Amino acid sequence: MPLKAKIQNPNFSSQARKLAEIPKELPEDDPDDVLFNSIYGVRTIELNRPKKLNSLNASMARKIIPRLKEWENSELAQMIIIAGHGDRAFCAGGDVAALAKQNDSPAGIEASKAYFQLEYQLDHLIATYEKPYIAYMDGITMGGGVGLSVHAPFRIATERTIFGMPETSIGFFPDVGGSFFLPRLDGYIGTYLALTSAQLKGVQAYWAGVATHYIHSSALSSLTARLGELVFKDYYTREQKWQSIDDTIEEFSSGVPHDEPALFRGAMKEAVDRCFRYDTVEEILGALQKEAKEATDETVGEWATSTIRTINEKSPTSLKVALRQMRVSPKYQWSIAETFQREYEIAARFMKHPDFVRGVSAKLIQKPPVKPQWEPARLEEVEDSSVDEFFADGEDRRMELLNFGIPYKNYPHSLLALPSEKEVRDELIGSEREWKNKKELAKAFFKGRKGKAGVKEKVEDVLARKSSVAGDGRLIWSQSDGS
Repeated sequence: MPLKAKIQNPNFSSQARKLAEIPKELPEDDPDDVLFNSIYGVRTIELNRPKKLNSLNASMARKIIPRLKEWENSELAQMIIIAGHGDRAFCAGGDVAALAKQNDSPAGIEASKAYFQLEYQLDHLIATYEKPYIAYMDGITMGGGVGLSVHAPFRIATERTIFGMPETSIGFFPDVGGSFFLPRLDGYIGTYLALTSAQLKGVQAYWAGVATHYIHSSALSSLTARLGELVFKDYYTREQKWQSIDDTIEEFSSGVPHDEPALFRGAMKEAVDRCFRYDTVEEILGALQKEAKEATDETVGEWATSTIRTINEKSPTSLKVALRQMRVSPKYQWSIAETFQREYEIAARFMKHPDFVRGVSAKLIQKPPVKPQWEPARLEEVEDSSVDEFFADGEDRRMELLNFGIPYKNYPHSLLALPSEKEVRDELIGSEREWKNKKELAKAFFKGRKGKAGVKEKVEDVLARKSSVAGDGRLIWSQSDGS
């Protein structure tokens, strides 16, 4: 069966009862690859490797973790802002080229596993951080940069944002908590992004729910200064602090570009959900082939043809592991803690698989890049049993965490972003009010989000695709796909 995954232990995360030790800087670490600053109650983290597009390495993680723990206990630190140096990238990923170069020996593989443990411990710390954490996703935000940002309550996209999870292109899997955040995007957008490595540029990251806010990059420095002026009362709850920050960020919003409508709307969103709902890559490709032949919308047909070509370029093993990942995490309800612990074990197993070194070498090390020679080379050659091994319990040591936090199974800050399809569905199904007008319901969401840009457009699109009018005039949810 396609979802068989050898996941027996429902209390997976509880096995790591001991907190990990806070890492210390090493003598060989670059002293300037991360810069820290204070602006009244704001504490800033600036990733400072512009020549490497601010790619995250162990030296940077060893600096950020202790500082976050220090600020967590400081009454003077009100909130954290993380950004990248320069205007090209927030963080273009983890420094996987360095990892691939050392994976030619058992010692090198162990060193790579140690890096992923450090990275995932940092990402989990961010995901469970008690103080407000704000990520400026300005520029390239991929791979490791996604881990530093996407689990935060405040995720700000700009016109320069380029979001992507390119792991299947390099013989890896969508890690850094991808098992958690990708399946929680509307419908099967997350599966599409995971398998194809497709990029979301500018406001598209906001429309898709990856970012919670969209402002112009020129306003970021002013926003930082304004956030520094905020003063939280001693009696403020976490929700009150978040609301104050949310209101402040919205002061700098200039709305969404009217010439850049959401990619995942209307016929395109229906096609994504129709094609990527299957549990095997082969079935997804078959659905895309059907879409390419039968689509009445020319844009959708071209998208399907292009997507088939894209998927066929990826590592077959990575594709099957990524799809399994998108399905088993929600099926078994992985908590945020279990997500990173399981992903550590998957990453450790990829360090022993030939596709990782071949993919990174071909795409990132060789100049010019070449086509990787995957092993196995074809989807039908990747056996279910080999995919099962990536998800099996017990092979690698359970990763300890830096913060137990709340082992939540749904983000506690989802209401800061645009309304999801699930929110719209829940309002139609669970509300005591009987809605009879789509525009009125969209206005209600708009009011509830305090006039947030794009809310009405998003809700109206969801209702156009997912709702219908009953005989008594009521709006009803007409879809049964659970999205």
